[in-house]
Amino acid sequence: MSDMFIEPDADPRTYGNPIGELATYREYLSNYRITLELKCRDLDPAQLATRSVPPSSLSLLGLVRHMARVEHNWFERCLRAQPDLPRIFDDGDGGFTGAVGTQECVDDAFAQWREQITAADAWLDALAEDQLGDVKPLPRAAGYPDDTASVRDVLVHMIEEYARHCGHADLLRECIDGRTGQ
Repeated sequence: MSDMFIEPDADPRTYGNPIGELATYREYLSNYRITLELKCRDLDPAQLATRSVPPSSLSLLGLVRHMARVEHNWFERCLRAQPDLPRIFDDGDGGFTGAVGTQECVDDAFAQWREQITAADAWLDALAEDQLGDVKPLPRAAGYPDDTASVRDVLVHMIEEYARHCGHADLLRECIDGRTGQ
């Protein structure tokens, strides 16, 4: 077995030349989502819940839960303008603390994450390029200095969030079984 995640000719990510700003954002977002899933592939629940270093609660399963929470916060609560929706995986630690090595927890985390991606993609499917500058109210405690953000800013933030956490996932996976990413 190679220490790489996937042979280059079998890589499901796309690296095309998308036309337009929205298409570019969507390709980057999609590729990072796929990358996180690849980092978790072929691991059992205990491995997925393996924490990095004490006292950190960071784990691959925690990252999946966290990204479900992030997708929900930005697409449902912010971009769909439903700021009063309760946050998912609200464990006081961004979804990380509740990541335990059971099949039930793994199934729930991936189901919630995929559900949030599906909802986000449906919203993006209806978005026109000229709506990227639209300003949306931010949910409470969003971490922004203002009360609003443009759709463009939220999409760039989502790409940044995935990029940072896929870097964490690279290191976590390498510690578990030595496999490294491309």
